[in-house]
Amino acid sequence: MAQMNKPQIAITMGDPSGVGPETIVGAWRDPAVHAAARPLVVGHPEIMRRAADLLSADVEVVEISAPEDARPAPSRIPVLTGCSDDVLSIKPATVDPRCGRAAYDCVLSAAELALAGRVDAITTAPLNKAAMHRAGIEYPGHTEILAELCGVDDYAMMLYLRRDHDASRGLGVVHVTLHMALWDVFSHLSAGAVLAKTRLIDRVMTDLNGARPKVGVCALNPHAGEQGSFGDEEQTMIRPAVVRAREAGIDVAGPLPADTLLARAAEGDFDAVVAMYHDQGHIAIKLLDMHRAVNITLGLPIVRTSVAHGTAFDLAWQGRAKSTGMIEAIGVAARLAAKKSAVVAGTA
Repeated sequence: MAQMNKPQIAITMGDPSGVGPETIVGAWRDPAVHAAARPLVVGHPEIMRRAADLLSADVEVVEISAPEDARPAPSRIPVLTGCSDDVLSIKPATVDPRCGRAAYDCVLSAAELALAGRVDAITTAPLNKAAMHRAGIEYPGHTEILAELCGVDDYAMMLYLRRDHDASRGLGVVHVTLHMALWDVFSHLSAGAVLAKTRLIDRVMTDLNGARPKVGVCALNPHAGEQGSFGDEEQTMIRPAVVRAREAGIDVAGPLPADTLLARAAEGDFDAVVAMYHDQGHIAIKLLDMHRAVNITLGLPIVRTSVAHGTAFDLAWQGRAKSTGMIEAIGVAARLAAKKSAVVAGTA
């Protein structure tokens, strides 16, 4: 009975030629995963068996036809088939449209289960964008796929990292713009977008940390623009958003120079950071600990987490990929699902 009370997490296999399958098998052997959740895999049973053989894992891969049939255990991996047999002839560590299609199909299957309330959350292994694009699926990544499927416009990617000294608290970094060329960032930034992401991260970090966070908002330009010497976006766009967020009751400061803000956040001065573009937030978190960072999609009506790394073809199918990120991602998904998180749109 206690097992049934744990959140059921659907883990997508990711690109079958990447590190996804082996990170799932590696994570499966960790007792923390089963203490937190009832996991199942959406993928291909034979690919998961190959990953188990690669790692010499003493686990049985069991094909199931519905999430209700899953009976996970450290020695048993239930797999719901989410892709075709085309993936069985692929070569490891290659960009292959069949793999791109398989990864996409698994994401759709898992998300549809979550939207129907048949699983409590999804955790995704990495897909390869080039492989997906070769399959004719023109999305920048998981975040945009899920946002369209869920019919939401106000969404964001947040990277989350538990603090070493306090497992119940962490640092979150949300991105105002995401998968786009740096040239395009400037046309997608606005006071409204900065405010929306500030509100999203305030909600989810309150849920994760159990208290309202201290939020820092990054400047766009070096030295926060030096009072207009290096651009005026801080004065005309970011500061007005910060003022509006503060008026709404959010504990927020900014715009602050990104280089010092992210260092201060790492030291505990801030619980949450609003970054203006992808690498402004990603580089800092990944330098802190890429293999423990978790990707959380904010603003969806479902809970979705992921590892913060990619398909890592340089490591794939060699038995060398680390599973710490997958363990963290499953644990965070379970926490969010169990708390009926503010990730779920409209509940906070």
